[in-house]
Amino acid sequence: MFKPLDINESNNSQPVVSGDSEKVKCLIIGSGPAGYTAAIYAARANLSPVMYEGLQPGGQLTTTTEVENFPGYPEGVTGPVMMEDLKAQAARFGTDIRWGMATKADFSGEVHKVWIDDSKLIEAEIVIIATGATAKYLGLEDEKKYAGGGVSACATCDGFFYRGKDVAVVGGGDTAAEEAMYLAGLCRKVYLIVRRDELRASKVMADRAKKTANIEILWKHQTKGLLGDNGVVEGAVLIKNQGEAGEEEVKIKIDGFFLAIGHKPNSDIFKEYIDTDEVGYIKTIPGTSKTKVPGVFACGDVQDSHYRQAVTAAGSGCMAAIDAERYLSEKHL
Repeated sequence: MFKPLDINESNNSQPVVSGDSEKVKCLIIGSGPAGYTAAIYAARANLSPVMYEGLQPGGQLTTTTEVENFPGYPEGVTGPVMMEDLKAQAARFGTDIRWGMATKADFSGEVHKVWIDDSKLIEAEIVIIATGATAKYLGLEDEKKYAGGGVSACATCDGFFYRGKDVAVVGGGDTAAEEAMYLAGLCRKVYLIVRRDELRASKVMADRAKKTANIEILWKHQTKGLLGDNGVVEGAVLIKNQGEAGEEEVKIKIDGFFLAIGHKPNSDIFKEYIDTDEVGYIKTIPGTSKTKVPGVFACGDVQDSHYRQAVTAAGSGCMAAIDAERYLSEKHL
């Protein structure tokens, strides 16, 4: 068993490694805007952060073709390029960036334990969780085929590109109704594809969607596939009344296809020790990035069910690093 690191040791000391175990001062799990920003701040505070990027280095933004709403890119930037910029900035200040996936955690003791790829044990004084959330998809091959060419899971992120065009939103809950109304303010027409004969959204949200002139709700429709050319969406194939009398195939002409059927926070391995809501979003103390476990912080989409934007994720990454640095300072006074 390793003893906790002495914070009064040289800030420039390297992690202590022994076999398949390693002691570090600051462990950041996950990348993306939250993780990389946390790494930048933690490295500048001499916390010698070690980051494991996870299964999808750079997070969801690596699947986004154009980002035009992140400050500092007046001409816009692709998601992968922006993530490489943030990664390079984190590395510049000394972040030890590694490929690997956290597969198990134990936050029961003063030293926090995280296993990487079911084998390597990392023991850290502080842990910053930035594992993000994964958008839910229908599971159609066409979703992959047209990724970046009309398929999106974030209307707020990508709706701007469809101004004056026709789009479809899939879903029947509050998120779907909200995204449909957001797109209705930009697009010529919005189809809201609902597989049931009613919306699961709250009455207020449902009524607003129904009363929006350029939203057409397609009741009891399910998506069979997408149509397009050169990797760009041009239409969708739907099944109306699937499995019932009167089942029929319906085609609609659209330029964008938005999924609004929810996100799954990547928090499963931490749930034994930290609080989450009913969906799985990590609960933090309001106004901070602190979880209920001292020395464990959460930032980005894994704890944000409301905004889910790159800029807010980056801001919460900053908060996590500052909270972590202050925690260590207070702990070792």
